[in-house]
Amino acid sequence: MGKTIAEATRELCTAFPEVEEVESHGMPHFKVQGKTFANLAVNHHGDGRIALWLHAPKGAQEMYTQTNANCYFVPPYVGHKGWLGVELNKNVKWGSIAQHVHEAFQMTATSAVASLVLAPPKTEAPTVKMKAEDINPFLKQRASKVLKKLAILCSALPETSRVEQFGNPTWKAGKKSFISANYYSQRLALQFWVGAEQQSILTMDERFTIPAYTGHNGWINLDIEDHLNWAEIESLLIDSYKHFALKRMLKEYENPST
Repeated sequence: MGKTIAEATRELCTAFPEVEEVESHGMPHFKVQGKTFANLAVNHHGDGRIALWLHAPKGAQEMYTQTNANCYFVPPYVGHKGWLGVELNKNVKWGSIAQHVHEAFQMTATSAVASLVLAPPKTEAPTVKMKAEDINPFLKQRASKVLKKLAILCSALPETSRVEQFGNPTWKAGKKSFISANYYSQRLALQFWVGAEQQSILTMDERFTIPAYTGHNGWINLDIEDHLNWAEIESLLIDSYKHFALKRMLKEYENPST
């Protein structure tokens, strides 16, 4: 079957002693003795990368990003601490990636644990090449068709625009988001505002779930990976739009100019 980049990276990072993998904020964190030394970030907030964010020696971030900006970058959140981002599907050899991970482990583990591994463990490089849609699932044929249809529906409503929020295609009514697409559970889904009362009714259908972060504000998540009902989607979309639209927008919607 071959080995994917993600599989090879997990094998490498967990080959060190006392390492555990913990899921946090939608990405795997690799920890030694409770401290993170590497994060595997796939299309983080829509950046199109499959990369490792690594604890790095002082000066390494500046050196690598200046000499090979095509493969190395300053990662978000931890970049100001000197961490190094390395793209795993570019031209960095697997041996070099293993060395970077080894350095990150050595810098994070206690000296007693670090001394147990004086060289990077030997693991096999990935053999499966990733397609663009493997990194960004919104490029898949079905998702592209859904987004195209959503664009048509939303563009028919007054003062709407499409933006990217945290890597998710989102449409706004004026300045307020009213629908977005996501792959939070590795399945294509849409989010709308429906209000608390409708939440309790809709969640009787297993396709609907109350999302984290926005659920308490009346939002609902609709899984459309296996089933699409455009009449249902359009109804939810319009109700959500009406909730956020300004009076002038509603007036235009109800009495469109000719």
